[in-house]
Amino acid sequence: MPRRPTLPALTLCLALAFYADHASAQGAKASSAAEFARQADQLKPGQWVWAPNVAQAGPLLIYVDLSRQLASVYRNGVRIGVSTVSTGKSGHETPTGVFTILQKDATHHSSLYNNAPMPFQERLTWDGIALHAGGLPGFPESHGCVHLPLEFSRELFAVTSLGVTVVIAGDAAGRVQSTNQSVLAPVNMRGAAAAQRKLDKEPFRWTPSLSPTGPLSIIISKLDQTIVVMRNGVEIGRSVAQIDDDDPGTHVISVTRGADGEPHFIYMGLPGHEDDRGRELDQATINRVRVPKDFYRAVRPLVQPGATILVTQSSVGEDVMGRKLTVIDAVVPQP
Repeated sequence: MPRRPTLPALTLCLALAFYADHASAQGAKASSAAEFARQADQLKPGQWVWAPNVAQAGPLLIYVDLSRQLASVYRNGVRIGVSTVSTGKSGHETPTGVFTILQKDATHHSSLYNNAPMPFQERLTWDGIALHAGGLPGFPESHGCVHLPLEFSRELFAVTSLGVTVVIAGDAAGRVQSTNQSVLAPVNMRGAAAAQRKLDKEPFRWTPSLSPTGPLSIIISKLDQTIVVMRNGVEIGRSVAQIDDDDPGTHVISVTRGADGEPHFIYMGLPGHEDDRGRELDQATINRVRVPKDFYRAVRPLVQPGATILVTQSSVGEDVMGRKLTVIDAVVPQP
């Protein structure tokens, strides 16, 4: 009878398969916005395109579209990279929501899966969700992480820093842009689960002292008619809102610094919303959202370059379906 491979042999086989898989992944670098757009629209599983010179400075934002299995990288509101990905398979779904990069490790190995290599890991949660180089079969196959092509993950790792915002949205199984699953699961400053705090009868709640510093994210839920303000992953504000918008899609707006030195609100141009790309938030759209005046006056001074606004049809309340909710880590990033 043939001998069964030992655990070290299995681990070696997994590693060889991993690198063999990445050897076939194809990527390209683009030098102009037009060339970049042409290549980005033709990506097949395992392919990517990278054009960092299109926008050389400004805040970074990474958007992972579970529905299309694509990751897009934006700098100062301009898309500089796009790659095919493989996210969590059934039973290990990649959580949706707004995250920050908590830790970076170029030579990381899994503590759960036989010390398997996870090059250029960028941790999003302390319970195991991360961006890293991994298998790219053309469909969701990971245990929850976002797999990237090896060379693309290397390029991304080189330009990111701790605290960079990562937005994950969509539905890998249903191939839809948003779901009624909550995009928030509250955590405390230690990163542990916290009780959901509803507004009850109060029109808004504002507690900025819960997280005095850190990256700011604002989630606007059209489904719940609610706005939530997060700083460093901690909820510091929540308000009822009147949002007159029947668009079912997901939009991300990055606050950038313009040539005039002032903050500008720029749409990211997500996959499926390419016409948004580079468009500035206009007054007509702003007028569709109404919140209590005191809440607006409290939030407005904090919305500075680097802040992210996620507009979604998904909920920011409790998950009525009983599925695992998104974890937004509130732990201070560690090098």
